Amino acid sequence: MKITDIFYPSLIKLNLNASSKEEAINELADLIDENGFLFDKVLYLKEVFKREALGSTGVGMGVAIPHGKSKFVKEACVAFGKSLKGINFNSADGSLAHLIFLIAVPEDTDNQHLKILATLSRMLIHQEFREDLLQTNSLEEVMQVINSQT
Repeated sequence: MKITDIFYPSLIKLNLNASSKEEAINELADLIDENGFLFDKVLYLKEVFKREALGSTGVGMGVAIPHGKSKFVKEACVAFGKSLKGINFNSADGSLAHLIFLIAVPEDTDNQHLKILATLSRMLIHQEFREDLLQTNSLEEVMQVINSQT
């Protein structure tokens, strides 16, 4: 699986309005729902927030990767949002999240969410990649940066 197979321009928000992690997750879940990837947004979000309660998905370096594996997801996808001001995801390094990736995967997939997390992590470990994403001003630029890593 390539990340570009589940990463769509319609699931990108260049300037999140959110000021909290709950608002950011809801804002990105709205994109996923509006684009037909969910059977039920409320029940999907319940799974995401249940996972978030187990431990922060703020991975540090200005990045957060909340995720949910749920029977209310039709098809795997990743929504991406940028927050110019940053959002507190309780990252271990204390950094605010500026790059937020919300993963949605169907419940009956074999560890697909772990594969997506691993792929994103391999990309996001590189400072240049994170900086390139922060500098993007269009959906096309985001897709170019993502495609450059595959």
